[in-house]
Amino acid sequence: MPITGRVLVDKDSILDLVDQLRVAIPEEVSAAKRINAEGERIIEKAQDEATRITSRAQEQAAFLIGERGLAEAAEAEGRRIVEEAEDAAAEIRRGADGYAASILDALEQEIAKALSGIRKGIEVLDDRRADLADADQDEDRDDDDAMNGRGSGAVDEHEGSRSALLR
Repeated sequence: MPITGRVLVDKDSILDLVDQLRVAIPEEVSAAKRINAEGERIIEKAQDEATRITSRAQEQAAFLIGERGLAEAAEAEGRRIVEEAEDAAAEIRRGADGYAASILDALEQEIAKALSGIRKGIEVLDDRRADLADADQDEDRDDDDAMNGRGSGAVDEHEGSRSALLR
């Protein structure tokens, strides 16, 4: 709009962009939440497995101590089983963390693409506003020149030069 500093944009285009953002971002956030929940489930499963293995090791140790009186062998076997369980749990955690990191990296890339699109849209709108402002200024100058009797061959009095204005 002339003089007001406002810009007219296509309402349907803007609403379409907003709808696309509303759809894209919640899907990515939901995917990240699902991935996080999956990672937590895997870690919980690993902890349950470690607990089960530890219980089994303790039972085996008790059996060995009770049946054979081999306390040292039972303790060693129990430690070995516990170490195996801890190693298995750590491996599962590493796998879950790697999987979650890769999904979050992909999510970050998708969000960066969306943000880039938003920035490009803003740049286009800024360019349109600048073009409209320039066009409005040119019209205002033409109107002023016509009102002051200046045309394509008038002398530029404001600059103090005698060169002809080229319009």
